[in-house]
Amino acid sequence: MASSLPRLPVFEAISRHDPDSTVVVHSGSGRRFRYGELLGDVCRTRNCLFEAAGRTDIDGERIAFLVENSYDYVVTLLAILAAKSIAVPLSPAFPAPELQYIMNHSEALVLLSSAKFAQKAQDVLRTELDVEPAYLQLAKLPGGGPHEKVTLEKTKPGGAGMMLYTSGTTNRPKGVLLPQSVMTAQARSLLQAWEYSTSDHLLHVLPLHHIHGTINALFTPLFSGSTIEFLFPFNADAVWKRLAAPFLNPDQTIDPESKSPFGRQEKVTFFTVVPTVYSRLLATHKGLDPDTQSAARTAISPANLRLAISGSAALPTPIKRAWADLSGGNVLLERFGMTEVGMALSCGLDVADRVDGSVGWPLPGVDARLVDVDTHQVIEKGHERDADGRERVGEIQLRGPTIFAEYWRNPEATAREFVDSKDGRGQWFKTGDVAVRRPVETAGKSTLPSQKDWTRGDMYFILGRRSADIIKSGGEKVSALEVEREMLALPQVAEVAVLAVPSGKWGQKVGAVVILDKDHLPDGRWTPLDMRRALKGCLANYKIPQVLKIVDHIPRNAMGKINKKQLVKDIFQDEFSGDEL
Repeated sequence: MASSLPRLPVFEAISRHDPDSTVVVHSGSGRRFRYGELLGDVCRTRNCLFEAAGRTDIDGERIAFLVENSYDYVVTLLAILAAKSIAVPLSPAFPAPELQYIMNHSEALVLLSSAKFAQKAQDVLRTELDVEPAYLQLAKLPGGGPHEKVTLEKTKPGGAGMMLYTSGTTNRPKGVLLPQSVMTAQARSLLQAWEYSTSDHLLHVLPLHHIHGTINALFTPLFSGSTIEFLFPFNADAVWKRLAAPFLNPDQTIDPESKSPFGRQEKVTFFTVVPTVYSRLLATHKGLDPDTQSAARTAISPANLRLAISGSAALPTPIKRAWADLSGGNVLLERFGMTEVGMALSCGLDVADRVDGSVGWPLPGVDARLVDVDTHQVIEKGHERDADGRERVGEIQLRGPTIFAEYWRNPEATAREFVDSKDGRGQWFKTGDVAVRRPVETAGKSTLPSQKDWTRGDMYFILGRRSADIIKSGGEKVSALEVEREMLALPQVAEVAVLAVPSGKWGQKVGAVVILDKDHLPDGRWTPLDMRRALKGCLANYKIPQVLKIVDHIPRNAMGKINKKQLVKDIFQDEFSGDEL
């Protein structure tokens, strides 16, 4: 079979990297894979895909796959792109009926799996599929192979791309089509903004069926020649030990039975996760032995952990502050993104540009605007306040080369989410997230070449999802995220979800579902009146929750997000909950 690949930008980038440099490390086993063997493995796996499909022309066909977070996953994803097909990553954690829906909706031609998930693949194949796909169990890639010369042909990329499925909090999940040109544009935007480099060592603890884990933490590092170390699923103790290992004394190896003692591993320089991961790490740090505690603090200091990013959900201020304190000044960088657009807004690399509660500015290549939720007029720069001096709240709308192509075979849904422009420079995508723009005197002054052309002007502050986080109560608009941020600053509150509770009197009431921090409540009680007293100096009266429910657990998805519409139904079944204040 052919030992050539289409000249996709990601393959061109990989071919230029030092062939002896490490592309992937499996943290548990210590197995290492080099950039020099990657394209050869991609070529062979692509050829196996052709054989399974029974033909070499599978341009634009959907190829679903179940592969663990590993070098094999990287090769499988790239092999599908090399076949000019659309990669559809499946979550092994999903039950077979959910994967059946994705298989049917995408009309996948082939289902690939690793040996580890062969049984899960068989479970999916036994469901009622509209079209029976070909199935191939991929052989485990041994690594350690020779540096192979692979020819890159000047052929069109065809239909190569990736399709991720939305979380489907209100309807069935939609297939978001990201052509390889969009994936490349997203990667190049981040390469500039976050300065990925060959010296970066990224610790990857995220699932790989979301945009965060695939584009930010896998696809983009391949362009820069960074090393990706997989340590999945996330375990706080394992992460702390891995971070600490390079800074422990040589005789303090953590796991002497391991084939690759943590003590010999490189320091981690890049870490991008969700707020709940930082929360778990902060909660477990004090349980480490003293030497590991000290080494871990050194590991996450600004001198060693170059960049620590938080996203996919709002970052509570107490977590941001606690991480900065523990690390000796490593301030978490916040950003805003979604499946349809990749990353769209980000704070800058300068610490002064990591403003509390802000997601920064539009990233390189991204065009952003705010459209007033009341007047539906574009909020022009300099007009962020109305005639009465109140901040104007607007929906974030985006356009540019980083925006997805379509919802798969759903032209009605696609049309609903785009609006025409007046300048003829392309349609705007309606994100459904609302925000305000504010000037921040201390920010936007970076002199770094990678920063100075985009970290300028007023900064964006997310108020939440238009459908779930903007509560219209008695004629006022309340941002659930603002209320959550203030409540999480209270020592009594461990976790909180602020919700819109239906109300005949108010239209909607502000409701709070709270997990208490028992360490700060000796008697374990916290009443609605206690809550109101605690928030009185922080929030206007109409923003303070009118109903309060204390729970032991708040369900979240793999990326730490809460389905608020479902939570309202589960917690507040009745129109009035009986504890209005």
